[in-house]
Amino acid sequence: MARKLYALTGDRAAAEDLAQEVFLRLYRNPPERLEACGAWLHRVLTRVGYDYLRQRASGKALLEKETARIAAWSEGAAPSGETEVIREWEIDVVRRVLHKLSDRDRSALLLREEGYSYEEIARRLGVNPKIIGTLLARAEERLKKKYGQEEDASDESRGQTGRRETGF
Repeated sequence: MARKLYALTGDRAAAEDLAQEVFLRLYRNPPERLEACGAWLHRVLTRVGYDYLRQRASGKALLEKETARIAAWSEGAAPSGETEVIREWEIDVVRRVLHKLSDRDRSALLLREEGYSYEEIARRLGVNPKIIGTLLARAEERLKKKYGQEEDASDESRGQTGRRETGF
């Protein structure tokens, strides 16, 4: 048993533990017919081995995902100067765009961003909860449109400044 499990898993200690698990299952739930014991053991051995491999693979995937998350966090802990300038510029653009929206649209979007439920947003805005989904979708659409206009205006003003500096 342990040799077959070792061939399957590639880990001697795990194979011995898994063989013990197979025998415990045999003890707790023996097959109905004694002559089928060999086939039963082989089937259980295979299932236990594959379960172990799946568990080990998902554990590795989880470890890799967690390692990547920590690496991204540590990189994000000290952003470069360029990244910080871009981030500040984007925050400034979003603030300007939000101020161009109506009070209701701005409040609805900010409340959703803070994690309020649709019902809570409706209560705060004094509207029917059934329309909150539509209200948010339309507010988001207006935000995107105004954000695009704001970016275009910023690009044009930077282009004007660049042309003045180069003499064109």
